[in-house]
Amino acid sequence: MRFYLVCILGSIALAQAGTESSGVTFYKDALPVLQKNCQTCHRPGETAPASFLSYESTRPWAKAIKTAVLTKKMPPWFADPHFGKFANDRSLSEADIHTLVSWVEAGAPEGNPKDAPKPVEWVQGWRIGQPDVVLSMPIAYQVPTSGTIDYQYIVIPTGFTEDKYVQLAEARPGDTKLVHHIIAFVREPGNPWMKDAKPGVPYVPKEPELSPEDQKKQEEAEAKLPGIPFPGDFLVAYAPGNLPDVIKPGRAKLIKAGSDLVLQMHYTANGTPGTDISKIGLVFAKEPPAERMLTINTANVTFSIPPGAPDTEVHSKMTLQQDATLVNFLPHMHFRGSSFVYRATYPDGKKEVLLSVPHYDFNWQLTYDLATEKKLPKGTVIECEAHFDNSANNRFNPDPTKEVHYGEQTWEEMMIGFFDVAVPMQTTAEDLMFPKREQAQK
Repeated sequence: MRFYLVCILGSIALAQAGTESSGVTFYKDALPVLQKNCQTCHRPGETAPASFLSYESTRPWAKAIKTAVLTKKMPPWFADPHFGKFANDRSLSEADIHTLVSWVEAGAPEGNPKDAPKPVEWVQGWRIGQPDVVLSMPIAYQVPTSGTIDYQYIVIPTGFTEDKYVQLAEARPGDTKLVHHIIAFVREPGNPWMKDAKPGVPYVPKEPELSPEDQKKQEEAEAKLPGIPFPGDFLVAYAPGNLPDVIKPGRAKLIKAGSDLVLQMHYTANGTPGTDISKIGLVFAKEPPAERMLTINTANVTFSIPPGAPDTEVHSKMTLQQDATLVNFLPHMHFRGSSFVYRATYPDGKKEVLLSVPHYDFNWQLTYDLATEKKLPKGTVIECEAHFDNSANNRFNPDPTKEVHYGEQTWEEMMIGFFDVAVPMQTTAEDLMFPKREQAQK
């Protein structure tokens, strides 16, 4: 009896060994897929809850990995494949999904460490590699336990004595649990924006007190604007799920000598007090580029979403005032946002859907980089269509009983279609977004 038991156990062991040697293993099959698609976020110091750098840290998450890739919840990617092709498409190929699922279903075997690919040399704390310059908040911001926190603006002098051309940029929050978003603007010398703010000290600008008549006039003027006029050039942003800005050679974002960075910090209290020191990392172009990258937008700030409404449609549009090359998109809404579409109408009358996001997810602020860039002639109309779900069926809805308008806080709403374009170096965002007469009036 003992002999037969030994034989049976031996056969099982040999069968398992054969399965591992001929089937998928972590080091030979799963790890290359994880390196290429997941480790950007799934490693120590990043926002994801698990590290996929080693077998020991990955193995406990095997079943969760299978579920996430089969449901296509991970990696996050929301573009409708029927409209446009994107260079940074995060969706896994069917072959990669099959590899990960097969590995899990085989019992998540480790395999031979000698089969592992060469580890990616990640720079601790940065996704862009080692920055040429790091500009940091000089003092920590104290985030309270609860309550609404106004946007905090922090001026950081760059100290640049010559023009700088930014090839890669990354905004890094000090505490991802407390920082909802960061937007870094470039304030050029002579720009009076935030003139009362002291460098490094959090500042909340005072809103002017307007009479009801003046308030109405302001709202009417805002309704006519094609987008939100930024007081400084949009350099880089952080929000949950987004990746750093990487600009191809020959192009860059411009920071003129003597400029300051102005950080727009949106903090959210979560029940536990904390501190934050956020940073901006920059990698400069090796040579002065031929073209300048600009972030512009088309937005609607005067919409109203009725209480309980399951589907409210909101539009915005702008007409390009100069030729430009379209590079990418970043649709932005809050918790009630359900879908977002960009369309172009060209001067010859041709219409095209540029990007469709049928299932928008506020928790993932994704940029969509065109695989083939598009030439946009002067006079091209970019129109955005957004839909909002303010019903109780929206599980993320802060309060379906409220009428909702444009606002900075996440329980309010936004409708902004950001997009990046490449233009001649001396072109500004205002040159593209606003007719000359409107620029003079502003």
